[in-house]
Amino acid sequence: MRISVLDVGSNTVRLVVADAEGGVPLPVHTAKWRLRLSEQVRPGAAVPEEAVERLVCAVAAAARTADRWGAAGPLAFATAVVRAAPNRAEVLRAVSTRTGVALCTMPGELEAELTFLGARRWMGWRSGPLALLDIGGGSFEVAFGRGRLPDFVASLPLGANRLTHDFFAGEDPPSADLVRALRRRVRHQLRDVAARIRWEGPRTAVATSRTFQQLGRLCGALPGRHGPFVDRTLDRRDLRAAVDRLAVLPAGERAGLPGISAPRAAQSLAGAVVGHTAMKLTGLRTVTVCPWAIREGVMLRHIEDGGSWWAEVSRPADGATGPPEPVPLRVARH
Repeated sequence: MRISVLDVGSNTVRLVVADAEGGVPLPVHTAKWRLRLSEQVRPGAAVPEEAVERLVCAVAAAARTADRWGAAGPLAFATAVVRAAPNRAEVLRAVSTRTGVALCTMPGELEAELTFLGARRWMGWRSGPLALLDIGGGSFEVAFGRGRLPDFVASLPLGANRLTHDFFAGEDPPSADLVRALRRRVRHQLRDVAARIRWEGPRTAVATSRTFQQLGRLCGALPGRHGPFVDRTLDRRDLRAAVDRLAVLPAGERAGLPGISAPRAAQSLAGAVVGHTAMKLTGLRTVTVCPWAIREGVMLRHIEDGGSWWAEVSRPADGATGPPEPVPLRVARH
């Protein structure tokens, strides 16, 4: 069986085509289209017509690519930048009508559950009680669990792009006062979630997302060309030094640092502040940078539960203007 997953994020549309024989998704082709929606859509604002047009073109190209590689229509979802838009229903309808792809949005809590599922399978049972941190463009997801499913999930409005817009839009580089104000916001919003993670006492912690991958590279992790199977860790002390390093540089100069790409340079400082503050509040000294995340979680669900679960997740909510209601995560037991 060959399947495909399409992830519409705040910066990039990513397609993964994978073979699913034996219950393990093995990628055979990946592709991406850089839309930079976060630069065109203010947090919580409507997606403009021009951005919708570019999104439609990217999804259509992804569907053609999946077909060329012998996969059925992609399991397609959009994250916070579309989920929080007042015209979300119109955007999803335009994509569906013009491309035939049923793009959907999921609650942040469900994104956290699926990301945890992907990370748990990658890390294996030897990792024990597992904590997960995932920084997106619009939201920050946290999860903890002892089994294949998380016992606790949270989705907070602490995405790297959202915070960059809220705190750093007027200064490049930002003042020390603005950086402190951002850290106070993160501490306040994370207080209860962090207390829960400390109480649970995870044996292992993982970080997913491009933001953490780039911060890991900045702090000395091996580059992607070494493959997914090398150990990549991120130490809290190194991340604190990275915050100081990023804070004194304008975005254009950050892009010259190891691992920091030009499209994400502006939001790298906010991402580093969120990551470091979260690790400090939760008591995590080191996290493993995990290559599997939400896309792999979606593929695992599809392999184990078939197409019925996705039909429920992607069912359109006619007339809805806010995020859809959560769909319970159910993984087949063997």
